[in-house]
This record gives sequence, C-alpha cells and structure tokens, in this order.
Amino acid sequence: MIASTLGIFLGSFLSLFFFRKVAVFINLVDEPNARKHHNGAVPLVGGLAVFIVVFSFLYAFPDTISSSYLYLACAGALLLAGVADDLYDISFKFRLLLQFFISALMMAIGDLVLFDVGELIAPFNINLSYFGYLMTAIVVVGAINAFNMVDGIDGLLGALSTITFSALGVLFYFNAQHELMTFCVAIVVATIPYIFMNLGIPLGQRFKIFMGDAGSTVIGFTVVWLLLEGSQDKEYSAFSPVIALWLAAIPIMDAVTTIARRIKKGRSPFKPDREHLHHVLMRLGFSPRQALVVICIMALVFAGVGVVAEVQQWPQYIMFWVFMLATVTYYFIMSKVWRITVRLRKVLGISKRSTISSPNKIS
Repeated sequence: MIASTLGIFLGSFLSLFFFRKVAVFINLVDEPNARKHHNGAVPLVGGLAVFIVVFSFLYAFPDTISSSYLYLACAGALLLAGVADDLYDISFKFRLLLQFFISALMMAIGDLVLFDVGELIAPFNINLSYFGYLMTAIVVVGAINAFNMVDGIDGLLGALSTITFSALGVLFYFNAQHELMTFCVAIVVATIPYIFMNLGIPLGQRFKIFMGDAGSTVIGFTVVWLLLEGSQDKEYSAFSPVIALWLAAIPIMDAVTTIARRIKKGRSPFKPDREHLHHVLMRLGFSPRQALVVICIMALVFAGVGVVAEVQQWPQYIMFWVFMLATVTYYFIMSKVWRITVRLRKVLGISKRSTISSPNKIS
C-alpha cells in the first residue's frame, strides 16, 4: 500500500510536469482577462494530468470499484470533452447533453440508480421507484457542475475535492469496504501534487497550473459515482444517502444558491458572476489564501458532522432538515451579500478590495 501510494504521488508530479509542457506547446492555457486576474498564461491540464494517473491505477486494479471499465469510459469522455472545452470553448448545451448521456449509461449498464433515499424527510423509508432514474440524472449533472462552479481561487477545487474523497474513504473504511477506500486514497494522493503546484508550492508561480474543466467535471462525476455506490447497496451500504449532502456541502450549497440567485435576477443560471463565497470573503478583506483556509474549514466541519452522524446513526431526517436550514441560511446571506459586506467593511474598517484569481469559466 505504501509503495503504490508513493508511486501514485510521484506519478502525479511527473504527469503534471509532462502535461504542463504539452499545454504550453498546444496553447492549452488560461489567459488573464477582466474576470481572471492571475499573472500570465497558466496551463489548464491539472485535471488531465491527475486523472491520467488515477485512470492508470484503476486500469491496473479494476476490482477497486464496480463497473470500473464503464467508469473509465464515462469519466474519460468527460475528460476529453473538458479538454476540448478548455481549448475551443465548446457549447454548454453539448456538454450538458453529454452529461445526461453519461448518467444514462451509469444507470443502464452500471445499475447505479438513486432508488433508496432512506428516511429522508421523516422516520420512514422512501423508495423513488421509477422516479429514481430522473433524480439520478439530475444528481449526476448537478454534481458535475457544482464542482465545476466552485473552482474560483487557487487551491479551492483541489482542497474541497480532497476533503470529500477523504470523508468518503473514512466511511468506506468503517464499513470494511477497503477497495473503495483505496480508490479514494488514490484520488487524494494524486490530487495533492496538483494542489501544491496550483498554489505555487514549493516551485513558485512559474510552475503554476490550473485544473481546467476537464478536471472539475471528472471530479464531480467521480464524487457522485462513489456516493451512489456507497449509499445504494442494500447489503453493504456504507452510509445513508442524506450524508452525501454533508460530504459535499460547500459545492452543493454554493451551486444551488448561485443558480437560484441568478434565476431570480432574470439571468442565465450559467452566466459567470463574482458573488460566490470566495468572492464575498475577499471583499471582506481576506486574501485568497485566507479565503481558501476559511472555506476549507467550513467544508471540514460539514464533512466531519456527516461522518459522525453516520457513525453515531443520528436520525437521517433530522440531518436532512438541518442541512436544508443551513442551505437556506447560506442563500439568505449570499442574496443580501452586498448589504452585509458593506456594513461589515464599515465595522471592520476595510476600504481596499482584494483581487481574485479565477480559473473557472462558469463560476
């Protein structure tokens, strides 16, 4: 295990350096503009480099997850579409269609369907029956885009995905599902070198690299794949479905709030703006690194509560309604963000706005 973990870590570093050179050669880079304030052209192949290593691991150990070759095909298609989008800015409608198609493959071939939602709203079990197919498609597409939309400052997407996969790994370990735990560990270990290079550690900004749409979409897809695999097996379920909300709380709440706010304002739900959580924190005077730490602490708290709730078998419906209350509170704060930040800035004596590095195209 130690040898394979070290191999994944070193393989990821080498992959990042290799694809970084490829990205520069084919101009697969992110240029600064009015919304993206990073310095210079930054390669957009972090996700490609990381998941080439993860895919190689899974190809070598196909029994790690169920229907591993189906996963490789679906995730590979998303990876290629993401690279094409980063290169040519392909239509969002095409990407959305591809995501629904992949969700259909998951259900038809992999038998990964959200049928059982447990005691979601009250102390009785709910089975979605045929409605589960529609819900699965919505969940898959939602998760893919939630992790894509949260990618707004250096280190954020990598850190949040690491928190989610680590929490999943813990729950799989407690349920003696060591193969799935190993897959989570492989993803986390492969992602750590990317986080270092994304933050400029230790080689500096010269070797900076962004995840790109290829990485963010595959991360979201992989999260929802493991959430379904961990919650829908009647005999060996590692956690209840509601716990999935807590393990990916920040991407979910931020995406739901952002889309609802944009629709309320009569704008496209996929039109970029600067009202995500990291934007708000930076308007309050936090540096990008400080905002990263604050958001990661929030994500750790949510994920920690989810793990404890599952281990201690807290009532599922209580966990659902508490999460809904947290989401509504989050939405209220974000919808009043201008008034709140202005007042807080006056109280704190902050007058200078911070800048932001935003690699994401639809944040």
